Amino acid sequence: MYWNSLNDALRRQYGTKVYKLALSSGCTCPNRDGTLGSRGCIFCDGAGAFAEAGPVRQQIEAAKARVAGKAGPDGKYIAYFQSFTNTYGPVERLRALYTEAMAPDEIAALSIATRPDCLGPEVLALLEELGRQKPVWVELGLQTIHPASAAYIRRGYDLPVYDRAVAQLKAAGITVVVHQILGLPGENREMMAETARYIGASGADGVKFHLLHVLRGTDLAARWAAGEVPILTLEEYIDALEACVRSTPRHVVIHRLTGDGAKRDLLAPLWSGDKKRVLNAVHRAFALRNVEQGSDL
Repeated sequence: MYWNSLNDALRRQYGTKVYKLALSSGCTCPNRDGTLGSRGCIFCDGAGAFAEAGPVRQQIEAAKARVAGKAGPDGKYIAYFQSFTNTYGPVERLRALYTEAMAPDEIAALSIATRPDCLGPEVLALLEELGRQKPVWVELGLQTIHPASAAYIRRGYDLPVYDRAVAQLKAAGITVVVHQILGLPGENREMMAETARYIGASGADGVKFHLLHVLRGTDLAARWAAGEVPILTLEEYIDALEACVRSTPRHVVIHRLTGDGAKRDLLAPLWSGDKKRVLNAVHRAFALRNVEQGSDL
């Protein structure tokens, strides 16, 4: 049994566990501000305040305090701009945010979640510049390579936009991490594996696997309530995840085996709310089946 986990990769690089500090940039998203749409992707609950993020240094200290008992006084961290599209704004504002986040000595790397269609030349130049100071990761919300699924979730860009973004980021020396959702309506196990293979072949350095889960207040929730959205069982999710891990090149770092939403807003599947149980079930199944990352390539 083997998969190239983020925890193991960071321990190899830094000699210790590294903790992510979730930060808010105050950015919105072209899928919410009217540029592409106003409702966001179908699964997005719009949680958080776009413009009330607070000073970055203050956010860092608050996030560090939450993990202080585990990280200790010499802990290392990744500053992670997580929600919405964190390259969507004036480049000088982004420069100030990123620079402040990277400044503390204990910050080992900067991670920025965004969309492939929000990486203009000025942003790419900024990321390349900052990457000379500390490692910079960019997380791209691809979710699927299948056009019907992309249209269903209202992703708002075509696959060549993703391909171009990966090529440009790699040329700038940036680490690329890609998000994939398992369990989109109409996708079977092989279709999910096809997306995983594509991500690996595209030049991505890392991947995050997420379960499609239904959160209160989303457009997906309305369709689920109408009986239009089948949801994977835990066993089905593990089967799909196995296919994707076996279809992922061994050098690609697997940042996440599952994703979970806020329990207070989770409508389905309820089993996903117990993340420890889910991960234990995945590990047991993978051990029993001797799952090897990249074995189906």
